[in-house]
Amino acid sequence: MSADVIYLAEGPRVGIRHFSQGDAEEFTTLAGESRALHHPWLSPPTDAGAFMVYARRLAQDPARAGFLLCERDGGAPGRIAGFININNIVEGAFLSGALGYGAFAHSTGRGLMGEGLGLVTRYAFGTLGLHRLEVNIQPANKASIALVRRAGYRLEGYSPDFLHIDGAWRDHERWAITAEMLSRT
Repeated sequence: MSADVIYLAEGPRVGIRHFSQGDAEEFTTLAGESRALHHPWLSPPTDAGAFMVYARRLAQDPARAGFLLCERDGGAPGRIAGFININNIVEGAFLSGALGYGAFAHSTGRGLMGEGLGLVTRYAFGTLGLHRLEVNIQPANKASIALVRRAGYRLEGYSPDFLHIDGAWRDHERWAITAEMLSRT
């Protein structure tokens, strides 16, 4: 991806943009290099065919919005650092969505996901007009819990056997933030 890309939103070190078919090679390479980091929490596509299906679904399904977090500084401007998707977008009286996300191994520990999560959260409440975002996290995923806690999300509950991941039904903690909570920070 060119360093002169136009982002939907930008922070000091990260910009967010939508997925494109041209991202397949970089994304799948990074996902493959990050398998140990992602297991057993998630499994992003690691081959071009699966990526194309994934990116097409994000682009065509009005109940989904997908964002790539790209580095803006350092030695590789435009390099994909991670991804955040808003799934199950519901309009009407609910105005809500559920986040799914992952960092790539080369970007961990640098604060890029925190910056990107803030950008996506503000984009969701502003441009997309949502009122609430929810994240469901397995209790042992301490890094993900720390990420949403730092971003101002609150723990709202516990859901046993919530999602089928890595061959089993997994318990999850439910974290959420509303537009009002974000405006108070």
